[in-house]
Amino acid sequence: MTVCEKMHAAAAPVWEKCLAHPFVTGIGDGTLDVEKFKHYMLQDYLYLFDYARVFALGVVKARDPELMRTFARNVDAILGGEMKIHRAYMKRLGITEEEVFAVQPALDNLSYTHYMLAVANAGTPAEIVASILACSWSYAEIGQALGKIPGAADHEFYGEWIRGYMGEDYAKTNDALIELMNELAEGATPAQIERLTEIFVACSRYELGFWDMAWEMRA
Repeated sequence: MTVCEKMHAAAAPVWEKCLAHPFVTGIGDGTLDVEKFKHYMLQDYLYLFDYARVFALGVVKARDPELMRTFARNVDAILGGEMKIHRAYMKRLGITEEEVFAVQPALDNLSYTHYMLAVANAGTPAEIVASILACSWSYAEIGQALGKIPGAADHEFYGEWIRGYMGEDYAKTNDALIELMNELAEGATPAQIERLTEIFVACSRYELGFWDMAWEMRA
């Protein structure tokens, strides 16, 4: 097994709960309350800025120029790519970016991003990628799962979200992160692999908590 396969297996029970979460299944069958989705989008938009900051710390920590470029490309992919989905929905919902920044991050959101930033500040590039990968990979799996539901990707409101995360561009970005994680973990000791897995599982648990936060509209 590769390091990523071991990490994935360790997080599988948590990811199964994410896939079965009523917020996620509500997107898939189109029954999710729009107000819950709005709350999620506002919080996730704020989350993505800190997510980009974690990648940016990878630029700081990296010593290899190509690894620096990889982290920098991912910062750009988030700020200029993934956020397009959020901006499109914000426009539909009549939300301006100024209004987003007037919203306070929910406690679940703060806890998650502060954990990733703490890992990034204290850790190595490998630990940074481990903290990032749970979000990226779980969303890729959710997108693929929802995309298999007949008609889900064509839903008039939630279809755009599903298409964004099941799409080829997102899959390529995620696959590149998986490959990078395996490369950075080459030659790692059992203790180091255990640490990477611990970070990955913790962030997977935070992902599940984020869905709970969105579903319950917690502040």
